[in-house]
Amino acid sequence: MAVFTVTTSETQPKAYPAVSVIVPIYNGEADVPGLVERLLVQRYPADRVEFLLVDNGSGDRTPSLLQTAAATAASQGICLRALTYSTIQSSYAARNAGIAAATGDILAFTDADCQPEPDWLIALVQPFTDSAVGLVAGEIKALPSQNWLERYADRQGTLSQHNTLNHPFLPYGQTANLAVRAEVLGTVGLFRPHLTTGGDADLCWRIQQGTDWQLVHATDAVVYHRHRDTLKGLRSQWHRYGCSNRYLHDLHGVELMRPLTAREMCYRLLRWGLKELPQATTKLLRGQGTALELAITPLDLWCAQARTRGQSQAQLPDHARTIAHLGELV
Repeated sequence: MAVFTVTTSETQPKAYPAVSVIVPIYNGEADVPGLVERLLVQRYPADRVEFLLVDNGSGDRTPSLLQTAAATAASQGICLRALTYSTIQSSYAARNAGIAAATGDILAFTDADCQPEPDWLIALVQPFTDSAVGLVAGEIKALPSQNWLERYADRQGTLSQHNTLNHPFLPYGQTANLAVRAEVLGTVGLFRPHLTTGGDADLCWRIQQGTDWQLVHATDAVVYHRHRDTLKGLRSQWHRYGCSNRYLHDLHGVELMRPLTAREMCYRLLRWGLKELPQATTKLLRGQGTALELAITPLDLWCAQARTRGQSQAQLPDHARTIAHLGELV
């Protein structure tokens, strides 16, 4: 299914529907200040937007930081509400709690470790002027890389909406930068609250399979995201991708990824050691390459193995099939 790409016209009058921005947060004390700073400088009319920051049972300073952020926003005439939901430890359950409290016609989602551009919200909601549009996926870009692992993820296009909007099953937008027409959820329900990964794809697919609402890509609605900067974090991320693939296979029949075999891994490592590594080293010595190129294949294999393990180890609990509905939140 093709996804239409749209941009915000500089000459066309802007529409400003009522919007609720929902952000789930768990142990986000390192991210909350930067997130709040970016939300408070959004150029969207203050009387047409509310920011709902949902603490999902954090054990750090997140709750107090959110209370401070709410007071700061109020002093500027901006509605920022600090909500708490801890019944289920899941970002999707926390988003559902935000949806239950929302008053906007459009529900916009981002994550605690994201930093939206000032015109993000304006660009994200403009496609909804087309009455056929029910979902809008914005653009996710990387914050400036601080180390070689972040540069690797940037090079591979990790977290890019390009990958998800071209998914072979059906396109979907990641909740790091996604907006939904609120009335759509009355038809298909909310997020599956017990899912721990894959919930954004599941919701987008249910909407596309069960309704006629269209999904479009707003390329100039940009949020910046920090890549994983440790091997442990990178491995956890790709393990979660494998789990997501298994869950979506069980829920929607998505084809499973072919496992990486030991033979393939040995072959690729041998090829890397005998051919790729010497070539990359020569380029580096000539000033024509980067140190990162020395490690591309090992990192690719590291991520592929983590994803393979996640897919093989994950088991979708029966209760994770449950779809939440307004008025029925647990």
